[in-house]
Amino acid sequence: MSNARHGEVQVLGDQHGNLLHLHDRDCSLQRRRQKLIEEAPAPGLNPAVRQQLRDAALRLAAAVKYHGVGTVEFLVQGDEFFLLEMNTRLQVEHGVTEEICGLDLVQLQIEVAMGQSLPFTQEHVSCDGHAIEARIYAEDPAMQFAPSVGDVSVFESYIGSLVRLDSGVAAGSRVSLHYDGLLCKLIAHGNDRKDATRALINALRQLCIAGVTTNIRLLVALLQSQDWREETLHIATVEQQLSQHLSDASIPDTDIYTLSMAATV
Repeated sequence: MSNARHGEVQVLGDQHGNLLHLHDRDCSLQRRRQKLIEEAPAPGLNPAVRQQLRDAALRLAAAVKYHGVGTVEFLVQGDEFFLLEMNTRLQVEHGVTEEICGLDLVQLQIEVAMGQSLPFTQEHVSCDGHAIEARIYAEDPAMQFAPSVGDVSVFESYIGSLVRLDSGVAAGSRVSLHYDGLLCKLIAHGNDRKDATRALINALRQLCIAGVTTNIRLLVALLQSQDWREETLHIATVEQQLSQHLSDASIPDTDIYTLSMAATV
């Protein structure tokens, strides 16, 4: 199933039997089975399949009387889908769900753990626009995603109101081989997928990280690709087309940043 898509449903339940979904996400753009770009809601899904995914996720969570924030993950191919796993925790990509639903999943998780009831029902869960997240890693895509280590000498961004930056590093931070190479996440929210894509590309171009090699150029290339525009991406897209995406990402990170800053002056 190399051309399958990776879909998932965010679920939320309390200790009083209340259980609901917070829509779905697509996490198909991956390398080595690790996610690079996630979006919500999942694009290109047959409406019937979308509803079946949500129903299946809720049935699974109800069967184990689940309470808390969790994610049920699936492989989706055409009108068929297959269960991968359930992650009983808050995931890296929870931010795209927060953006479209207008919720704070961290707060809700804590409140549920304290025994509080959910303050809303399924009918009150909105889905406003589209959100996309890009994970910026300290790694070299041209070297088969080999880790990049060293000191972050520059960490600067000039992002607009439509983009959220979640980061655990700053200028002076040390990137080590002993920990995950995720430096930060950029999450763009727009009226639709095109708006969110445009905002995220601009934000990536206005993010300058020096001292370690990053995957920023690759992320921009993926978001500008035909597969992204036509919603034909799948779990093997990055690895099957890596050479083409690297060619499209030939402008150095520092040059992208310089050009972007010049354009804003």
